[in-house]
Order: sequence, then C-alpha cells, then structure tokens
Amino acid sequence: MTRPTGTVTRLTVFVGENDTWRHRPLYSEIVHRAHAAGLAGASAFRGVEGFGASSVVHTSRLLSLGDELPVAVVVVDTEERVRAFLPELDTLVPDGLVLLDRCEAVRRPGTARPDRGHR
Repeated sequence: MTRPTGTVTRLTVFVGENDTWRHRPLYSEIVHRAHAAGLAGASAFRGVEGFGASSVVHTSRLLSLGDELPVAVVVVDTEERVRAFLPELDTLVPDGLVLLDRCEAVRRPGTARPDRGHR
C-alpha cells in the first residue's frame, strides 16, 4: 500500500446501496478490490438523500424507508495507480457515474501533528 503526499487522484464512484456484485454489496466489492490492488485508501459513504440518471430522489426520511440510498465510494492514490484500477470498474459499474479529480494530500494517515499527540 502506498501513502501518497502531495498531488493525488481521487476516484469517486456513485452506486446505489442495494446494487450488488455476485451477492455482495457493490460498494463493498469496489473497496475490497481497491485494497487487493494495493491502493492507498478507499471508503464508502452512505448518502442521506440524492438522485441520479433516473431523476428519482431517494431519501432516508422516515416515510421513505424502502428507497435505495446513494453510496459514494472514494479511492485515493497516485494518478497512475488509480488509472490502472479503472478497468476493474468497467466490469463492476458499466452504467454508473465515475469521477476522477486531482487533490492535494496535506497529511498522511497515521501521522500526528507535532503539537498534538495521538488521542
């Protein structure tokens, strides 16, 4: 696993929480494949409300418990390593929204600021 600093590439994949890949949540499959590929980090975030190509608004409000909420999977590493991971997504997310953007990593995971100790 790499621990990039400076300029990194953030890959964001939007899926539905009920989307699956071979009986496993799709967001989980993406995170585990990113881990297996040795990428620096990946997390899945459940949205409280959103809409996509269907233009149907999905919400977590009490009256809409059955709705499928959006999940954003965020993967971070160097641009080269993230782009090398894109073919993995081609089979998993043929119609989903996939975004790439450059970011600046200002602190690595596992490093404390000198003026603050670990909590």
